[in-house]
Amino acid sequence: MTAHAWTVCQWILLTGCTAAALYATTAALVAMSFFGTRRNGSATRANSSDLSHATACASQPAQPFALVGVSVLKPLCGAEPRLYENLQTFCEQRHGHWQLVLGVSSPHDPAIAVVRRLQAAYPERDIELAIDTRVHGSNLKVSNLINMAGRARHDVIVIADSDIAVEADYLDSVAAPLADPRVGVVTCLYVARGVGGFWPRVGALFINEWFAPSVRVAHAAGSRRFGFGATLALRRATLERIGGFDALKNCLADDYWLAEHVRALGLQTVLSRVMVATDVIEPTFGALWQRETRWLRTIRSVNPLGFASLVITFPTPWLLTGALLSASLATGAHGAAALASAAATAAGLAARLVLHLRAARRERSFWSDLPLVPLRDLLLALQWWAAAFGSHVTWRGARVPLETSAAALANSRRLNVMDAMEVSDGG
Repeated sequence: MTAHAWTVCQWILLTGCTAAALYATTAALVAMSFFGTRRNGSATRANSSDLSHATACASQPAQPFALVGVSVLKPLCGAEPRLYENLQTFCEQRHGHWQLVLGVSSPHDPAIAVVRRLQAAYPERDIELAIDTRVHGSNLKVSNLINMAGRARHDVIVIADSDIAVEADYLDSVAAPLADPRVGVVTCLYVARGVGGFWPRVGALFINEWFAPSVRVAHAAGSRRFGFGATLALRRATLERIGGFDALKNCLADDYWLAEHVRALGLQTVLSRVMVATDVIEPTFGALWQRETRWLRTIRSVNPLGFASLVITFPTPWLLTGALLSASLATGAHGAAALASAAATAAGLAARLVLHLRAARRERSFWSDLPLVPLRDLLLALQWWAAAFGSHVTWRGARVPLETSAAALANSRRLNVMDAMEVSDGG
């Protein structure tokens, strides 16, 4: 490599290190202001003072929607380690009028025994089990939801993944923003808990110290293009306007595209002040790699440019590069550049520690998980590279093709046009 080419490479690396340090610093600052300190076992609340109008709706009192019935749909597949405990939190809601619909796609699913136990423990609750083997489309979770949807009796629909745990005021909180007719869908971020060993601990860091901070940064920058399977709450009428769950039956990122279809109607997305809890249970490196690479590849399918920009969100590789670059530049005639690289590295390191501290405060695991931070960031960088290639993902043993964002948006616009035509025709 010529001296000129090496100098160009140094400046490119310096730019990357600076961008990564700036991102980490921003994420740390947002993390310190975004959430309050309340945590009662299963969920955490965000500080509503920093949210925009749409999100401010989420922090309004729940009374306007307190009497509106809510149907909670939870598609199940297998008896996960904490399935009963997680479902139990949904049975202890203070909301006045709700039902819980739990669906499986096989009469031999082990989750059935868990649901029967739940029904026996809460006979006064409206808990319904849907066992339906019909398959609709390539997304088996959505297929399950289609089979469950006919059993939902109330005007507000809440979809929540099977591994979610919540507080007793969860339904009140996520339903409240829907009192505003401008709000179309409410979604929740989540705190991860590693269940069962080393790799689940590493997986929890993926969510708590990378995924959640990246969402918070995007939210602070004004983005509202969110939709998380942890919670999606919307009015039944809104779900019908987008074509029901049938509109999602061949979508990989069904949670994201449900919210995107609602946004195509001109309605707002609220990132709720509620943070729910989720379990990470992958027991092996291979299982964790497959799950997280699937997530990243899914991000690539719905937002290619956003996926590309993630390269600066894994701090440790950039911090190591910055340290080496500082030493290299210091030996040459680039003292100012060496100083800038050292400053960026120091700022990035401090910010990364703050992010870890904010996440570890919830689990009191700062020191025990600190050695995992470099491993977590390096693993993310490798997963990002792997996710840049491939046209399929594996979900619960099924091979699912990636859906391009262009195709999904075309479908969303088609549904919106059909809806407008129905309105104009008096339908």
